[in-house]
Amino acid sequence: MTTCLVHLPIDMRAFHRWAGARGLVRRGAFDAGFALHVLLSGLFGKAALQPFRLFASERRRTGSIYAYADVHGDSLRDTAQGVGTPDCLAVIDPGRLRSKALTTGFEPGQRLGFDLRVRPVRRLRRGLRDPQSGRDLSPGAEVDAFRVAALNRFPDGWTIGLGEETRGAATMRGKRAEIYAEWLVERIGGAATVEVENCRLAAFRRSRTVRGNGPGPEGPDATLQGTLAVADPDAFVRLLRKGIGRHKAYGYGMLLLRPPRTPPREE
Repeated sequence: MTTCLVHLPIDMRAFHRWAGARGLVRRGAFDAGFALHVLLSGLFGKAALQPFRLFASERRRTGSIYAYADVHGDSLRDTAQGVGTPDCLAVIDPGRLRSKALTTGFEPGQRLGFDLRVRPVRRLRRGLRDPQSGRDLSPGAEVDAFRVAALNRFPDGWTIGLGEETRGAATMRGKRAEIYAEWLVERIGGAATVEVENCRLAAFRRSRTVRGNGPGPEGPDATLQGTLAVADPDAFVRLLRKGIGRHKAYGYGMLLLRPPRTPPREE
């Protein structure tokens, strides 16, 4: 099976006008990932470009979409030109789409840098008491992996006494990157080995998604950067195509490869 890396320019002003005309701004909330899911599905087919990642500056008129696909650019261009509606084609010009086949020459032990935007959440298998909010988290709830780790370590919360509150806060302070790196290791599995000491939290915020006709879950929006070593080349290519974590259809989970960080020299 062919796996291709796709680059697609997008007119951001036209994109926002199109999203407004399509009613994709819900109660004043706009989720670019959800809107792009609708747009890319309409042009190329459901999950044809998935996972994907949008790079766009608020001040620039144009942005870039990167994605993985199972077919080459010619096939994607033909599909979009054949079925795309004029309003969608005003946002994305399929003629400017470029692609390259991913190398099948990954070697075991090969070091690669990565850049990854994810929603590092866990689905609870059982209910969990949250003393900070005073409410119960139901089985199946989608919860920030950092929050789950904190609740498991301090099930009585951090506010039962000044001394314990101080110790609890000090224990978890600065742990978010480490916990997210552990979450990433679990999801990469045997395909590659993450150099946890070289994994950093490059960006973090909390955001609420839009799904269907209403708001979706609120949660962490994190960008992880670091270095990994390929363990199983075939499984690694499958991992790139599948993506990592939840919400892969909405702009998360695309493992972009970079040159690896140079390891420190041995004395």
